[in-house]
Amino acid sequence: MGLNPTHPLSPADPESSHWFETEISPHVPKLRAWLLSRFGAGCSVDDVLQEAFIRVLRARAERELRSPKAFLFAVARNLAHDYLRRERVSGFASFVSLEDTEVPDEHEGVPEMMAHSEDLEFLTQAIQSLPARCREIFTLRKIYSLSQSEIAKRLEISEHTVSAQLTIGLHKCTEYFARCGKKEGF
Repeated sequence: MGLNPTHPLSPADPESSHWFETEISPHVPKLRAWLLSRFGAGCSVDDVLQEAFIRVLRARAERELRSPKAFLFAVARNLAHDYLRRERVSGFASFVSLEDTEVPDEHEGVPEMMAHSEDLEFLTQAIQSLPARCREIFTLRKIYSLSQSEIAKRLEISEHTVSAQLTIGLHKCTEYFARCGKKEGF
């Protein structure tokens, strides 16, 4: 599947072009800004984007992408890491620290990374569906690993309230997974 020469960011066939315009194109400005902020000017963002588009379209041709945005961002991130590694090897020092760019495990394959990325996006959606106070407590515990007593002190509430909200959050996330057809929890 080649890219349409009249519009370099769109595929040639109408169905793929429509999918690309609705599922990928809206995220390009944010992805471009994210790549620049994460990897700096030392990374050829246009090259990374173009290669990411090609890889996303190839992957879509092989299978359904449950989360095209997450897949696009993960592919672009990995391509940017590869680009910076090549630049370092070829003698062009980068001013961006690879430690600051969350380098993925080298032993993890692309399908596993994509599945992980999609799972993280799904988990994020589940957490975002929680009521505000519950989401705040759940995030402090599960994402920032604060203890229940630390959360209680920070939010000036009882530890019992923290425990109750965590239980509610866990149940609501589990229900969200079941409602959306996700078999695995977190």
